Amino acid sequence: MSEELTTAAELFDAIGAGYEDAFGRPPVVDAAVRELLAVLPPSARVLDVGSGTGRPVAADLVAAGHRVTGIDVSAEMVRIAREQVPGAEFVQADVREWESEPGTWDAVCAFFPFLQLPRAETERALGRIAGWLASGGRFALITVPADVEDVPVDFLGHSIRVTSFPADALADRVRAAGLEVTGTRTETFAPDKPGAEPEEHLLISARKPG
Repeated sequence: MSEELTTAAELFDAIGAGYEDAFGRPPVVDAAVRELLAVLPPSARVLDVGSGTGRPVAADLVAAGHRVTGIDVSAEMVRIAREQVPGAEFVQADVREWESEPGTWDAVCAFFPFLQLPRAETERALGRIAGWLASGGRFALITVPADVEDVPVDFLGHSIRVTSFPADALADRVRAAGLEVTGTRTETFAPDKPGAEPEEHLLISARKPG
């Protein structure tokens, strides 16, 4: 195992395309994208927070005719995504600092971007995302639910520190941000990597009232 990587940018710059190789298309991500495609208006504006390699999320949304912007802290992930999904826009940015006009987005996806953030920063990010959504806009959040804070773990051969919330507590944080939770779903997923342990994935679906 390599030395500890302290930021998400360091981690995903190091992993690069290996992330897509290991995680591919988790069932809960497929479910989240299908839910969005069933309710989004034509040519919807979608923000993908932690957009990674651009596949499958941005690629599927663009293929359905939606206008997608992905933000990711990793320069390498942004480079790969621009190559793989030229129909979307990808920006190297941190959700904690990136600015958007209120009410800009018909949907926001946040699939696993908060696992290396302190809990207070995740709560602030959820509040910012709620402000960016248009009235009636949709929010899809996926994470690995757990009652852990700054816990060292091995992730794809790298040592990192992880923070998360139990499922009910995270749903409460989404509500506290001003969003209505419309559903939850859990799946167990085994990454396609020797020695990788199965993990639980949680999808929280929500909408902005109005």
